[in-house]
Amino acid sequence: MRKLFFILIMVAAACTVVAQRGKQTPMQKLMNAQFAINTFYVDTVNEDKLVEAAIRGMLEELDPHSSYTDAKETKELEEPLQGEFSGIGVQFNMKDDTLYVIQTIAGGPSERVGILAGDRIVTVNDTVIAGVKMSRNDIMKRLRGPKGTKVVVQVKRRNTPGPITFRITRDKIPLYSVDASFMLDDKTGYVQISRFGAKTHDEMVEAIGKLQKQGMKQLIIDLSGNGGGYLNAAIDMSNEFLDGGKMLVYTQGNNVPRNDAKADGWGRYKDLKIVVMVDQYSASASEIFTGAMQDWDRAVVVGRRTFGKGLVQRPLHFEDGSMMRLTVARYYTPSGRCIQKPYKRGDKEAYDEDIVNRAQEGEYFTLDSIHLNDSLRYTTLQNGRPIYGGGGILPDVFVPLDTTESTPYYRNLMAKGVINQYAIDYVDRHRKDLKKRYATLDDFDSSFSLTDVDMKEFIERGERDSVKLDEEQYRTSENLLRLVLKGLIARDVFSDPGAYTYILRHRNNDLEAAFSIINDERRYNDLLQHGNPEYERLAARHREQEK
Repeated sequence: MRKLFFILIMVAAACTVVAQRGKQTPMQKLMNAQFAINTFYVDTVNEDKLVEAAIRGMLEELDPHSSYTDAKETKELEEPLQGEFSGIGVQFNMKDDTLYVIQTIAGGPSERVGILAGDRIVTVNDTVIAGVKMSRNDIMKRLRGPKGTKVVVQVKRRNTPGPITFRITRDKIPLYSVDASFMLDDKTGYVQISRFGAKTHDEMVEAIGKLQKQGMKQLIIDLSGNGGGYLNAAIDMSNEFLDGGKMLVYTQGNNVPRNDAKADGWGRYKDLKIVVMVDQYSASASEIFTGAMQDWDRAVVVGRRTFGKGLVQRPLHFEDGSMMRLTVARYYTPSGRCIQKPYKRGDKEAYDEDIVNRAQEGEYFTLDSIHLNDSLRYTTLQNGRPIYGGGGILPDVFVPLDTTESTPYYRNLMAKGVINQYAIDYVDRHRKDLKKRYATLDDFDSSFSLTDVDMKEFIERGERDSVKLDEEQYRTSENLLRLVLKGLIARDVFSDPGAYTYILRHRNNDLEAAFSIINDERRYNDLLQHGNPEYERLAARHREQEK
């Protein structure tokens, strides 16, 4: 006991002496703290957790995007961007605490053994997953696994007595980032991209190729809600639309030299007329692509100001599978605009609230709420039209967020999953009839509609889930509810994620604006030559107010 006390005194004295002499570096201080905790702390310490907490704490004092993830978190973070994972190959949803198969992946393990859309998976390797309120993540852990491993599932199928047992060999399952691609008219194509992953460029080229075979002469690229992903994917995609030698993006940091990415001249779509759609959730790689197109007067950008994520993270992997993503530089568009919106170090809460604050300040609804600062005024590199920095990409044409049919009643139905659950149940009951009556998505789009009886059932389903009917709000939201349900039903019946977007295309104000502009040659060219005069009038008004 005396010996332990003596060691403690000696360590404390040594730390004090070093500190007094001014020779203790921050690293020494950290190591001394760790040594003292490991040696003298009253209880047993998990050193790994302690180090992880220290790393997280240090990164939180830096910027909003530097982060640490443990091995499990790292795998979940990287998997969607890799373009594939190993599993059984089903898209599923939860209905009444039961896994309901929405569709099987074409050519995937589940389709090969005979699992069908509408099947309910009730057990996985003798573990009951139905009716036990198991989380989605826990279910996915049981279904996914290394390629070549086997999993036994029991399935209940409508109108089939007893469970059916399937033995499935897991295989690589593709994850797609092009969610939808179709023709809007005989010359206008539409491609919706949800993320920038390892295979995004190849998927985009394939989608555009198919549209060109259908007669496409002009293209709308929808990056709404696209939170970004890999920098290289954005560079590869930008390269397809610009002449050789043109800057695509550059990065620079205090400890990282400037790095320029330029087009190589082999782009396949350098003459294709394009409009790019963005919104407040478009971030990072989405902003890199959009910024390059805008700066070179290559596309008209439509929607709302993007998120403003312009910090470059370098992944640093540790041997245990964990990873630190450390911000090392900033992204800059070809004109020199920094994409990153302002932030205060160590105040991530305020940073995360920015997206809500912008809504409260009216930025999503009125152009006048956007503040344009002359000090952040830039010009495009081809035509010299004015554009603005300050965080994110300000679109050439502002489209206000439409909330006319969104009521509290509608939002409650959506939040409690009633809309999705009713669509699943509807398809479950009518799948054979729907497939028989509607051979194509166009047939379904033009002819299908929910009856008043269907909508009464839907309302009753909501009330069973504690969403009480508000008749006035229902009347306001009825057309929207019918359309969203129709889109979800189409997605299930045709096993096509893009079917939902296809059904709702005429009610998407951003898409309607993009379609109008790309088909108005005079306005399209005027925007690319001179910019939006509304922004210049707004900037002039702000100058007067500041005087």
